[in-house]
Amino acid sequence: VQLQASGGGLVQAGGSLRLSCAASGRGFSSYTMGWFRQAPGKEREFVAALRGSGTNTYYLDSVKGRFTISRDNAKNTVYLQMNSLKPEDTAVYYCAAIWSSLADYRLSSNYNYWGQGTLVTVSS
Repeated sequence: VQLQASGGGLVQAGGSLRLSCAASGRGFSSYTMGWFRQAPGKEREFVAALRGSGTNTYYLDSVKGRFTISRDNAKNTVYLQMNSLKPEDTAVYYCAAIWSSLADYRLSSNYNYWGQGTLVTVSS
């Protein structure tokens, strides 16, 4: 599976962006998909995850109510809609995929595949 993230950019605080992650290869609908981010000088952190069925979603507390993860299995794509962006959301955002539905989605080490990252910059 190869993942290609896109949609990053520069936005003012309070604005919105939608990130996309297109997957190639088979079995996309079976994967748990996640978004992580890494700010300069900080460790990579979990942002959001979505099970293959699309029914179970998980979020970092600080993004709950502002970010929404979704997927379109027909297009092999997962999205991260980001609203009410804050300067502290500035980071490189990565999409990732886990084959196992039982793995802890919060741990980056559990993910099998990673996209290349897309930069989100939120100005104050």
